[in-house]
Amino acid sequence: MPNITFSHPDYKDKTVYAVAGSHTETILKIARENKLPIQFDCQDGECGTCLVRVTHLGKTKPKGGPLTVKEQTVLQELGKLTAEEIEQMSVDDFPPQWRLACQMIVRDEDLLVEYGVN
Repeated sequence: MPNITFSHPDYKDKTVYAVAGSHTETILKIARENKLPIQFDCQDGECGTCLVRVTHLGKTKPKGGPLTVKEQTVLQELGKLTAEEIEQMSVDDFPPQWRLACQMIVRDEDLLVEYGVN
């Protein structure tokens, strides 16, 4: 089971255990289940309100999962991802640090999720 530590400048860090292997739990869903105040509006990857910075804490290659097309578009619009970075991700299969909490599916890896740090 992966540990996810949620961090915000105004709140104490909270580490939760996420169910591993289901590949259906988003960061936003886990945060809401644990009453963590990540802001969100659409929950569909179109508004960018749930922007988070994700740090992979494991010693193996990050698994983060692929970005959705919606997520790529919104992250580019927010200035958090460039076309060059998207192209490089397709070669390296390395996820970016900025993600949308409503789109990122939790894999079997420990994460630090920083929210409220736009």
